[in-house]
Amino acid sequence: MSTLTIDRTPRPLGNTGIQSFPIAYGCWRFAGTDVATARSKVDAALEAGIDLFDHADIYGCDGGGRFGDAEELFGQVLAEDPSLRDQMTIATKGGIVLGLPYDSSAAWIRQACEDSLRRLQIDVIDLYQIHRPDFLGHPAEVAATLAALKEEGKIRSVGVSNYTTSQFRALQAHLPFPIAASQPEFSCWKHGALRDGMLDLCMETNTTPLAWSPLGGGIIGMSQAEAAQQENGDRLAALVEILDTVASEQGVPRSAVALAWILAHPAGIIPIIGTQRVERIKESIQALDVKLDRATWNSILIAAQGEPLP
Repeated sequence: MSTLTIDRTPRPLGNTGIQSFPIAYGCWRFAGTDVATARSKVDAALEAGIDLFDHADIYGCDGGGRFGDAEELFGQVLAEDPSLRDQMTIATKGGIVLGLPYDSSAAWIRQACEDSLRRLQIDVIDLYQIHRPDFLGHPAEVAATLAALKEEGKIRSVGVSNYTTSQFRALQAHLPFPIAASQPEFSCWKHGALRDGMLDLCMETNTTPLAWSPLGGGIIGMSQAEAAQQENGDRLAALVEILDTVASEQGVPRSAVALAWILAHPAGIIPIIGTQRVERIKESIQALDVKLDRATWNSILIAAQGEPLP
């Protein structure tokens, strides 16, 4: 039985010409530390080969922080050592407004983008993404704003996050260039993108999927006993058990197997890890050493969904 291909070859970011390491670093919980601590995480990611850093303007609001705190701290790291900028692809997202909650109007998206540039202390954002769809935002207006920002040199490419396939197509219909990336929630526990059409659409349009919460928001890290106490605990415990079996056989951590399961999909998915521990950042690239065949990949999915494939 053939082994599914997982390697360190850089993955293309849509049709942009930008290449990214197969794993990205997400900055959802990046805020709340000093610059030296933040720098240590950036350095650990770069040393591991990770070069795509994914932000959002809202990151930092959790835990009593402020809107924009994660971008601002990252910008301070770059200001301390501007040479870091040339080693990385910087992505961020806009379109969430506390209390609304979504605004994809021309005025807000432009302001959000320019505010992100200021906080990050950079001249151009490599990938600018609409964070969540705004039901009151016409895709033609959103597209015109994004196209203008690209024409002005403020962004290099455009992506979407948490969009349905129809929302993706509606926006793409009004854009003069291809959408580079789509960011769904995806893990071996939360695997809806396998069936809702998003991964198929990405393969159809040569769009790169960026998987957020690739370890199930930490739930995949639970012990089997802890997993059994959760909602759908039988399925979660079964998933943890099979991940541990593969991990033990190959001498890697469970998280590496979970990431490898994503990396093996033919859509060229880039999982976005969100750990704040330097050792876990370094550990994540062991996923590239995991060997999976079709039977094992499907067994992990069957355990997670609790029923055989048809």
